[in-house]
Amino acid sequence: MRVEPLLPDAPASSDRAGDGLAFSLALDALSEALSGASSAEDDFAYGRGTLHNAVYERARADVALSVATAAAQRVAQAVQSILNMQV
Repeated sequence: MRVEPLLPDAPASSDRAGDGLAFSLALDALSEALSGASSAEDDFAYGRGTLHNAVYERARADVALSVATAAAQRVAQAVQSILNMQV
C-alpha cells in the first residue's frame, strides 16, 4: 500500500497583501451565489426553469451565506477578545 501526502489546494505564502484580495473574492463568490439563486427562482416563476434547480441554487446560496455569517461572527469575536486584553 502506498500512502501519498495531502497537498494543500493553495500554496502557503507569507504575503499578507493577498488576504484582502481573498476576502474580496469570497464576498464576490457569495454575491454570485445569491444572484444565481434569485435568477433561478425568477426563471422558475416565469416558466423557464425547474423547481429542482431553483431549490438547489437557493440551498447553495443559503449555505454560503451561513458560512460567511459564521466567519464574520468569529472574526468579530476574535477582535473583541483582542480589544479586551489588558496591556
